[in-house]
Amino acid sequence: MTESPSSFALLASMSDDMPSEQRRNLLRQVTAKFGQSAEPGDDAGLAPLDEILSALSADFALHVRAELAHLVAATSRFERTAAKFAIDDIEVAGPILKHSRALSEATLLKVVAQRSQPHLMAVTKRQEISPIVSHALVEAGDDTVVVSLLANDGAQIAQDTFEVVATRAQGSSTLQAPFIRRQDVPLELLNDLYAKVENGLRLEIVSKFNSVSSEEIERAFQRSRTRLAKTANGVPEDFDKAQGRIDDLDRRGFLNPPGLATLMREGAKGRTAFNIAFARLAHVEFDLVQRTVEARDLDTVGLLCRGAGFDRALYVSIAIALKNPEDREPTPEKLGKLYESVPIQAAQRALRFWKARVAA
Repeated sequence: MTESPSSFALLASMSDDMPSEQRRNLLRQVTAKFGQSAEPGDDAGLAPLDEILSALSADFALHVRAELAHLVAATSRFERTAAKFAIDDIEVAGPILKHSRALSEATLLKVVAQRSQPHLMAVTKRQEISPIVSHALVEAGDDTVVVSLLANDGAQIAQDTFEVVATRAQGSSTLQAPFIRRQDVPLELLNDLYAKVENGLRLEIVSKFNSVSSEEIERAFQRSRTRLAKTANGVPEDFDKAQGRIDDLDRRGFLNPPGLATLMREGAKGRTAFNIAFARLAHVEFDLVQRTVEARDLDTVGLLCRGAGFDRALYVSIAIALKNPEDREPTPEKLGKLYESVPIQAAQRALRFWKARVAA
């Protein structure tokens, strides 16, 4: 190969105390030879120059390596040099991690496992990210890294990775909006997150359920059934007694939606019976209703009532009984409007996933 000696000579003549403009001109000459050293596709022809560049770069100061990294990042042919720069300080690694197509998946995984959060952030900016690298970023990255990954449409994210993010998002408000707004997030995971997010994001989740096809809903439902596992949950001390009472009402044909208002008016002493009856009439698990009622989560109560076909007046009665007595808002009129603002089809679609927990 005839170009390598001149390229080597150019690189060898570079020094840290060389004026910056002279150094940049020299680097431009070297990188101009990158494209001249071999025919297109002839990567083997560039291997000697790649080896020379990789070896010499260790002798350069940080600012020189950083300048050289920008030039290496623009080519897809210098795998050895790109891999070396990828684990360098972030000033050097940044442009390589963001733009170099010479990096292998193995190198990216090494960076994610061994380097800093700024290095991981740079990886999230790549034009394309494989599912394996995406999962590694989620496992090792902080919330800001995961947010950046979710915002990258070129990142391929697998189902199991989305599940990890969904679990983290339940306790992280930073992740919730980016996760919900990601276009390819599985619907069943959005449904799981519904009770954990603020009202504006709940409306976005409901809107997604209302905008997808029945076929998409069915596929999401089947995924939900497949991954669902029973968990042991604590029950109140009066659970058995309350369940016997509801069973008796059911046998006598008196277990119906209007009866929920009667149970709710009993206050704390009838709360377990109310939760059991509500869960049974809505065909969802007791634990879901218990958590929702204890949290005075009027939005989720509304979604359950709407999806189960309870009328507006019943929801308003339940909500009034549940809300904090010192809270003047929302008024019955506002509660009624809140209830009617949720499209019934969207509520039924969301409720279907919760019903799956009972059938599993």
